[in-house]
Amino acid sequence: MSKRFTITAALPYTNGPIHIGHLAGVYVPADIYARYLRLQGHDVAFICGSDEHGVPITIKAKKEGVTPQDIVDHFHTNIKSSFKDFGISFDNYSRTSAKIHHETASEFFKTLHDNGDFIEETTAQFYDAEAQQFLADRFVVGTCPKCGNEESYGDQCEACGTSHNATDLITPKSAITGATPALKETKHWFLPLDKHEAFLKAWILEGHKADWKPNVYGQCKSWIDDGLRARAVTRDLDWGIPVPVEGGDGKVLYVWFDAPIGYISSTKEWAQREGKDWKSYWKDEDTTLVHFIGKDNIVFHCIMFPAMLKAEGSYILPKNVPANEFLNLEGQKLSTSKNWAVWLPEYLKDFPEKQDVLRYVLTATAPETKDNDFTWKDFQARNNNELVAIFGNFINRVLVLTNKYYEGVVPSPNALSAVDTETLEKVNAFPGILSTSIERYRFREASQELMNLARLGNKYLADEEPWKVIKTDPARVQTIMYVALQISAALAVVSEPFLPWSSQKLKTMLQLQPLSWTAVERGNPLINPNHKIGKAELLFAKIEDTEIEHQLEKLAQSKLANTIANAVVEPQKETASFEDFSKLDLRVGTIITAEKMPKAKKLLVLQVDTGIDVRTIVSGIAESFTAEEVIGKRVTVLVNLAPRALRGVESQGMILMTETPDGKLVFVNPDAAHETTNGLKIS
Repeated sequence: MSKRFTITAALPYTNGPIHIGHLAGVYVPADIYARYLRLQGHDVAFICGSDEHGVPITIKAKKEGVTPQDIVDHFHTNIKSSFKDFGISFDNYSRTSAKIHHETASEFFKTLHDNGDFIEETTAQFYDAEAQQFLADRFVVGTCPKCGNEESYGDQCEACGTSHNATDLITPKSAITGATPALKETKHWFLPLDKHEAFLKAWILEGHKADWKPNVYGQCKSWIDDGLRARAVTRDLDWGIPVPVEGGDGKVLYVWFDAPIGYISSTKEWAQREGKDWKSYWKDEDTTLVHFIGKDNIVFHCIMFPAMLKAEGSYILPKNVPANEFLNLEGQKLSTSKNWAVWLPEYLKDFPEKQDVLRYVLTATAPETKDNDFTWKDFQARNNNELVAIFGNFINRVLVLTNKYYEGVVPSPNALSAVDTETLEKVNAFPGILSTSIERYRFREASQELMNLARLGNKYLADEEPWKVIKTDPARVQTIMYVALQISAALAVVSEPFLPWSSQKLKTMLQLQPLSWTAVERGNPLINPNHKIGKAELLFAKIEDTEIEHQLEKLAQSKLANTIANAVVEPQKETASFEDFSKLDLRVGTIITAEKMPKAKKLLVLQVDTGIDVRTIVSGIAESFTAEEVIGKRVTVLVNLAPRALRGVESQGMILMTETPDGKLVFVNPDAAHETTNGLKIS
């Protein structure tokens, strides 16, 4: 029976392009789910839009000397086109600067205001005297009171995920001027979350313990157990939706309050265009509402937005909020500011017509229960060893043989063997297997089950060997190829949520008519005898080492550029006389033995032949070099440095080291050639 679903994907900030962390965390799983439900015949509204009122946007505008509107206009166009080119099948992609959103958010605020759901308070807020403005949360940075991260924002620490107020920060500073802000009184409206605590406890802790993901439930429980407090819904800014009640001059709606209402306004925009009733997607209890978000948005979508909807009184609440954890890149946290990311527009340029490869890899390595890592080598391996060698190989063999033996006409089967029947029964069971995973939001698991269907096809062909049997039993081969074509058609249907571009390409090659998900389960032929298929084309192409090396080089350049940009230049030390310098006795030496100092992370104990003696030198290079690789190294040694005891070992000199521009520690190489005698004095 057809059901109605409203699916939302977190509104991306329009202060930069989309990267793979966004895709893996939110947009690919949401798209898989929406496409799956459509194939099931359900009524789906897949909704998203640009979040254009966040403080990061105003910060970026100030840095670039342009208006916030300039920033959001540019990135809204960039993000919307990237999603379209990648194949994210939103029914509507709107923006929070749209008139319909301003009207919807203002109306929502006024409803809660008129119902007495807000409290008004005059509180002390950080004020930057140099900038002559109050500082919203992201305009304040400082040390996190929980984990000690020195770059925490005023509303949330990205290192430990803790949400807090700007006034909780240790050593707060203005992100605009760098000055230490002062506290100044200002009036704001607050949503008293404590008033909704009983409802949230019953709804989340009792109602969703069994069906919400542990990371989502756990974070919500932690917040509720800690005691809910009132949260401001307005702020002192000149960019955003003006507070629509008396006394709101110079204030706008807080972005956490404004942004989720964007789902509603985007649905309204879509419904107006399509001639639908938007209320049925937000106010009908028969509609299932699902929010796809990253873990940094759990509190807003599971506690704050539901409290807003409950207070308003006429909206449904989300049935599930399947938030993912974070995706890292090559072992490091993705960072927009450090350009440590794989940007979607650049990917689409470097890998044209390989949208599905990235979709597959991000799904197969999705950070569903814990943070996970994307590497270019794994990207290449999964493409070449799975998509090409398993899925693509099976399809290519089936189409090539069908065209070779039957001129592209699907043969009529003869009597089915036990193997044929068993294989077709397994094929018919796969939609149910995939559904079980998808409906539990286990997309990673589902992607591997999809690949198992392709493996089933490969095994069937390998076992039945039609290329050999054709010489002795052509009638049997008709049946083999008929069964193989049924597997191919099933793959074309059930791969659509995961690999939409490849699914469509395969359907075109098979000249397949539109089929629903349940058509595969029924056991009826998916592709009939005498049907004419097209010519074989490669479904997936191998990715070469040179392509991966290019991507790794781009990341290396980003790291180097960031290192240089953030390098701290130490001030010049006190002036030294020539006599001071002439006291230094620098000699060329050779490391003859080396060993790690016990219970010391950074220290190596070296025996160095200086030419005048063999002496012990303790050097803090163990994190850059192993003991084995430094033996035999020729080094520059300061031999007349006063001895110093380190961890009970007397160090009798210093080896000169320096850093390359990318931060790698290297020896200061002696000018003398390798055959020069140890002990050569450097002057």
